[in-house]
Amino acid sequence: MDTAILPSTFLLTLLLSVGLFFFIRASTKERTKTAQLISEEDEATLMPQLKEYFRGRSYRVAAVDREQNQVTFEGFVKPSWFLAVFLTLLAFTGLICLSLVLSMLFPSLSTIFLGLLLLSPMSGIYYWKKAGRLEKVSLKMETILNQQHSSSKITVTAHRDELIELQKALHLKYLN
Repeated sequence: MDTAILPSTFLLTLLLSVGLFFFIRASTKERTKTAQLISEEDEATLMPQLKEYFRGRSYRVAAVDREQNQVTFEGFVKPSWFLAVFLTLLAFTGLICLSLVLSMLFPSLSTIFLGLLLLSPMSGIYYWKKAGRLEKVSLKMETILNQQHSSSKITVTAHRDELIELQKALHLKYLN
C-alpha cells in the first residue's frame, strides 16, 4: 500500500473514534427543557388528568407549592437495553476499524491491537450506569381568562422527550 494512504486512513479513523467517544458520552446527557403549554380546559379539569398521566408513567408527587401553584413529580428513568446494546455494537465497530488500521501501520503489534475490542462492552456499561437516574418534572399552572371561557397555561420543566409525550397525550399546544 502507498505510504501516504496509511497515515491519512489512520487520521480519519482516529477522528471517527473521537466522534464515537463523544456520541457515547452524549447518550447520557441530561436534556431538560422548559416549555409553556396551553390547554382549553380549566385547571380543575386538567390537574387530575396531569396527575393520572404522571402516575401512569411511574412518577410520584414529590412536592407541592400551593402559593405558586406548582407541583413537582419524581420518577426513576430506566436505561434502555436496546441503546446499551446499540452503543456496544457501535464501539465494537469503531474499535475494530481502529485496530485494523493500527495493525496495518504496526504489523508486529497486531494481536495487541485486536485486544482493544475487549473495551467495547465498556460503552454499554457506561451508558447503563449513567442513564438510569431520578428525573424531576415541575409543573406550574396559571389560569387564563378569555371572553368565551377560561383556559390553562402550564409551565413545564422536564426532559424534552417527556414534554413531547405530555403534549401528545393531553393534546396541549405550545405557547409561542
